[in-house]
Amino acid sequence: MLKILDWYILKRYLATFFVMLLLFIPIGITVHLAEKIGKMIEREAPIDEVLIYFVNFTIYFAHLLFPLFLFLSVIWFTSKLANNTEVIAFLSSGVSFSRFLRPYLIGATVVAILALILGMYLAPEASKGFNDFTYKYLKSANDLQQTRDVYRQINENDYIYVSDFDPRQNIGRNFTFEHFENDKMIYKISANSIKYKPEDSTYQLITYTKRKIGQFNDILETERRKDTLFSFDLEDLTPVEYIAETLPYGELNRFIAKEEARGSSYISRYKLVKYRKWSLPVSVFILTVIAVAVSSKKRRGGMGVNLAFGICIAMVFVFFDKIFGVMASQSDFPPLVAVWFPNVLFGILALYLLYNAKR
Repeated sequence: MLKILDWYILKRYLATFFVMLLLFIPIGITVHLAEKIGKMIEREAPIDEVLIYFVNFTIYFAHLLFPLFLFLSVIWFTSKLANNTEVIAFLSSGVSFSRFLRPYLIGATVVAILALILGMYLAPEASKGFNDFTYKYLKSANDLQQTRDVYRQINENDYIYVSDFDPRQNIGRNFTFEHFENDKMIYKISANSIKYKPEDSTYQLITYTKRKIGQFNDILETERRKDTLFSFDLEDLTPVEYIAETLPYGELNRFIAKEEARGSSYISRYKLVKYRKWSLPVSVFILTVIAVAVSSKKRRGGMGVNLAFGICIAMVFVFFDKIFGVMASQSDFPPLVAVWFPNVLFGILALYLLYNAKR
């Protein structure tokens, strides 16, 4: 009997969740397509790139709203069980509420593992394709403000600067490279443009000039075009707004360690992305418990009351997540606290609702 109950709830849990995804994702694609179709036609985006873009958008969109889809789907089918007095029948047969909750937690484990794999490996690749297409076809030159005046410290001795960087063509303009030793400039390289050549991982400099600072006279070296190697990577010149989202977990850890050594001012944004990869699977369990505790009781208003209450909780959860995320990225607020505070707060709420549901 109990095994039949487990499979019955588990199947409903997973089936309702995936149906919810299949229902809402096409709506999101349709709304997004209606908003962006003009620019796609105007810039003559190839149909194959558009199709790949929407595959990436689907993964990106699903990962972004994973917990909310799960939360609403659990409320939906548990409310149906309660309205059909099935929950009362289960509990009246001697099944404790904790035992009734077990198949939900098994389902949450399955979904949490999927969320972890999605966040660690699939979502970064989808985010890269999504953002590459966005900056190639959907944004104007004025929208690329984050690529202007890129000034970065590469290590203790080296600094680079470009007045603007085009990630679509891997070209930076008005490039300078400065090398210091003991707080004294040793040499400076400048060029009208710098282009990354992925076939051999070299950089091509146009109107190359290298000035070696001497004790009495400087040594000047010039070439019209020069191919050379540098100690920095292409990612040091790319837009810093979304680069962390495009890196798999292992590469993200190495990238954050490198940026911390450089004293990057964007390190909090990068850590937010890292910590959210772990907080999302945990939120799956918390929201599942809240959804079951809220919707397992038969109410006079029926399923609508449970859904309304669930949507309010979901909105508050998203509100806290966004507010604390902005605080961490725009100030000295610790990103670890910003990411985990909503989970801690709603974890306490889940325990409180679960206690009352048991009663």
